[in-house]
Amino acid sequence: MQSGIKAPKDFWTGLLYVCFGIAALWIGADYRMGNAGRMGPGYFPKVLAVFLIGLGLISLARSFFTRGEPVGGLAWKPLILLTGATVLFGLAVNRLGLIVALLVLVLVSAASSREFRFDWRATAGLVALVAFCVLVFVKGIGVPMPIVGPWLEPLLGPLASVLR
Repeated sequence: MQSGIKAPKDFWTGLLYVCFGIAALWIGADYRMGNAGRMGPGYFPKVLAVFLIGLGLISLARSFFTRGEPVGGLAWKPLILLTGATVLFGLAVNRLGLIVALLVLVLVSAASSREFRFDWRATAGLVALVAFCVLVFVKGIGVPMPIVGPWLEPLLGPLASVLR
């Protein structure tokens, strides 16, 4: 008996998206939703979860109608590096500050790609990303995270007070 699945990668990807979306809705069920003009703590996670479920359903449906690739082996290096980069960001942001934490996140994540080369365009993109995040999240929105963390303040001296 055949299963009817023509694109196993799409099927399993869609199933994962739907499961993660449902889990996010369940976890955030008690968060106040608010509205688009005055968002509550549950607004963004719930909207994101609904989009994730929608993408998952599209991928699931597609897996039955279009031919696709079979599921390959697990890519251990990218899995470990991306997970490690996220953990390192979480550990570094309060101690070293947003600038260093973002540098670590991006550089460790980029190391998981076979195509990554450190050239002037990558460096310019990294500097622009860090500047954008500092300006938007810390200065613009007011997210309470240090730009330069307490571990680096003694090393930077008067420059640390300028970056606050």
